[in-house]
Amino acid sequence: MAGHSKWANIKHRKGAQDKKRAKQFTRAIKEISVAVKEGGSPDPETNPALRNAIANAKGVNMPKDTIQRAIKKASGEDADNYELVTFEGYGPEGIAFFVECTTDNTNRTVASVRSIFSKNGGSLGTNGSLEFLFDRLGVFYLKKEKIELPKEELELHLIDGGATEIEEDENQFIVYTAFEDFGNMQSKLEKLKLETATAEVQRIPKNTIELDIEKAKKIVDLIEKFEDDDDVQNLYHNLELTDELMHELAKD
Repeated sequence: MAGHSKWANIKHRKGAQDKKRAKQFTRAIKEISVAVKEGGSPDPETNPALRNAIANAKGVNMPKDTIQRAIKKASGEDADNYELVTFEGYGPEGIAFFVECTTDNTNRTVASVRSIFSKNGGSLGTNGSLEFLFDRLGVFYLKKEKIELPKEELELHLIDGGATEIEEDENQFIVYTAFEDFGNMQSKLEKLKLETATAEVQRIPKNTIELDIEKAKKIVDLIEKFEDDDDVQNLYHNLELTDELMHELAKD
């Protein structure tokens, strides 16, 4: 699984580092809305999904009062009726895409996703057709600056919480768990009083496809078109993000 942190963080290109804050906030608010609805409570103490959504909102620097307004609206009579829908399809060169959307209008979202595929050399498939290409894993990002435990002790706690792999870069630890252990790891981190930068269930490709730079750039352009769609919450693919490709993207 080494290198998946690069894959998970693609969100993308140099310009994606400056992704519009409004877009990040919109996605965080939708996650809060869905968590309140599905968890049945506006109280994060009794609603783990909401607790996680709040942590993720903080991870994109959403102000506390904005988070509270989102929770209040989601629990009120005028709450937006969002639902989660997923789509699977292929882009050019056989690159697989798994698209997760949060929408209040499924017909609009289906039409939009189908259009993005068809206008960019891809095709929308049937649900479940690409499920076998991805592993569904819990992914937790922990900022080193907020961790006081010695590394060896931290790793033992994480393994006890269900960690199957732990990656490390200059600023953070990236912890992977089986989908079934996502809640266990959340509980373990809460007991250790370790705050996550983000915690997500992601679809990690079992295998990736390497393309030459020009073909890969076309795939990245397609990825960005999906990322720019307001209904798209998360996007996964199996393009191999080589160091050469990342270097080229950084120059754009």
